Formats: sequence, C-alpha cells, structure tokens
Amino acid sequence: MAHTKAGGSTRLGRDSQGQRLGTKLYGGEFAKVGNIIVRQRGSKIRAGLNVRMGKDDTLYAVAAGLVSFSRKKLENFHGKPKLVTFANVTPKAK
Repeated sequence: MAHTKAGGSTRLGRDSQGQRLGTKLYGGEFAKVGNIIVRQRGSKIRAGLNVRMGKDDTLYAVAAGLVSFSRKKLENFHGKPKLVTFANVTPKAK
C-alpha cells in the first residue's frame, strides 16, 4: 500500500549549471603565464599591462608577475567620462 497520495508531476526543477564566473586571482597575488585572472561576460574589466582578453572575454596573464587592478577615467562614445577598471600584471624582477 502506498504511503503517499498521488503526487503528480511538477513543472519545476529545471535549472542550468553555474558558469563559475568572477575574479580568479586578486590584487597582490602571483600569476604565471597563461593563468586566468577574471572570467566574465562582457568586458566589465579590461585588459591592461601584460594581460590579454580571450574570445569569451576571459582575462589571462601573458607574463609572470603580480596582479593589480587599476581604475582610469575614459570617455565613452558620447564623450561622457566613465570609470573603467583594468587588470594588470607587473613582471617579477629577475
């Protein structure tokens, strides 16, 4: 004999996997060549010194060194100033 009454089917319960976006290396941390610094959708953070942007807007290091983030005022398309964040890698002195 059943212990629960007929439950029926539900239309809930479908959800997509998380994409694991965000900052992977923070300011002051050491990055090796090819290390991912930020995974993002769109260029919220831009590539600075010794950093390149992949086709999915991922920022990665092209030189080994310390990660830092800087902010700079740039003009947008209409000439309005906008505060933009850059990811940089300062090469380690040998």
